[in-house]
Amino acid sequence: MSKQVLVSVVMITYGHEKHIREAIEGVLMQKGDFSLELIIANDSSPDATDIVISEILKTHSKADRIRYIKHEKNIGMMPNFIFALQQAQGKYIALCDGDDYWTDPYKLQKQVDFLEANSDYVLSFHKVKILKPSGEFVDDFITNVPENYETQETLARLGNYIHTPSVVFKNIKMEFPPEFSLSPVGDYFLYIMLTEHGKLKYIEEEMAVYRYGVGIHSSKTSLNITKTVFNFYSLLLSYSNNPKINQILLERHATNFENFESNIRNEYSESFVSNHVFFKAIKALNPPNKKKKKMK
Repeated sequence: MSKQVLVSVVMITYGHEKHIREAIEGVLMQKGDFSLELIIANDSSPDATDIVISEILKTHSKADRIRYIKHEKNIGMMPNFIFALQQAQGKYIALCDGDDYWTDPYKLQKQVDFLEANSDYVLSFHKVKILKPSGEFVDDFITNVPENYETQETLARLGNYIHTPSVVFKNIKMEFPPEFSLSPVGDYFLYIMLTEHGKLKYIEEEMAVYRYGVGIHSSKTSLNITKTVFNFYSLLLSYSNNPKINQILLERHATNFENFESNIRNEYSESFVSNHVFFKAIKALNPPNKKKKKMK
């Protein structure tokens, strides 16, 4: 590139053949007085994602902005995310997964301008539109940005209220701890780490679309989701050295543990009912005593 990269856009992808083109085009349409690079890390996707990306690399007029890496073997979401982050050369990093996309061509310019002018802020995020599987666009019903949203304490207390495709942050060369690489949730953990270095800034403009119901958690049961959250807070508690933040995380962890127990009961109660039905069926057959004992 002729100019030094100011913004590195990190895009991890797996199974996004239907959406990856729109995600890439949302990045390449960005306008601004800076140079950017798009890092696409394909975690050996088994579908046609690689074919779509290869076609864009051959035909798009701005393909020279793309750095594309396809892993020969699937390495997993978090290793792929960490790998992609480590490739970023820019002063700032923007996130957009392969199933989301940007809608405002000046999105990056607005966020970078703010971060350049405000050294006490480390991350900027904004409002998004939600796209349902039915094709309907709706206002954000997933997150609720609180009034005092800027600090690590609020982020820890209220959970993640930041959509991944809305994020731009300073490229702080951090050492990724073992807990981060083991975490089932990457973005929220990253934001907690970043807020050790500055505040958060919310821009109330819709500049991206988040696809609801197509992510890694969309097909999980409530029990699996609770297990994921339980593992996440265990790792976050192991990582954090801030007593005040640890107290908040511990309270959330305890609440999730109660939910965990409740979800186990709800999920497996039907299995016990099925067993009762099975034995009722045996009883209804009314076989001779010897056969009955043998079947039992």
